Amino acid sequence: MGERQTGPIGRPRGFDADAALDRAVLVFWEHGYEGANLATLTKAMGISTTSLYAAFGNKEELFRKALERYTEGPGGYLSRALAEPTALGVATAILAGTVRTTTRPAHPHGCLGVQGALATGDPGQPARDLLAAWRNNGCTAVRERFQRAVDEGELPPETDAGLLARYVTTLAFGIAVQAASGIGRDELQAMADAALRNWPLS
Repeated sequence: MGERQTGPIGRPRGFDADAALDRAVLVFWEHGYEGANLATLTKAMGISTTSLYAAFGNKEELFRKALERYTEGPGGYLSRALAEPTALGVATAILAGTVRTTTRPAHPHGCLGVQGALATGDPGQPARDLLAAWRNNGCTAVRERFQRAVDEGELPPETDAGLLARYVTTLAFGIAVQAASGIGRDELQAMADAALRNWPLS
């Protein structure tokens, strides 16, 4: 009798799915969804196309998993920022986290949530839809946190929490675009600081 198979068919012995997914994150982050072709992905991940499909499904599913991984790892500053005790602290932490994440040495500059959307053809539509939902979910979480600050009297009662959340998240995405264009960390942080100087006070 032959040896019993213990893992998914096509997965090579010693295959580290977590490490491979981390490498896929970097590829999508640098090249976007459409720019990350299967040859580039499999080479970076150190696996065959068969192994990629067996472990992660198709490219769209791999991208979904990579975005989840990015959200938990490099993009994890958002959830930490939402736990700040003040609304200004939340906004400050979001922008500082964006600056740090989008300008990290030895990592792609910019944001996976922005770079990944740079897709042009119909095959990229599912990725664009996924990223639009991802960005909207982030903005909704910020809006809910700012609304709590209004309800608790920390922000003036006339504050439009939705508009303020859109302002902060748009700044964050703008920082990511500028970082991808090569603007340095110090300049981006100075811009973020300037943007928060007129923060609404109760």
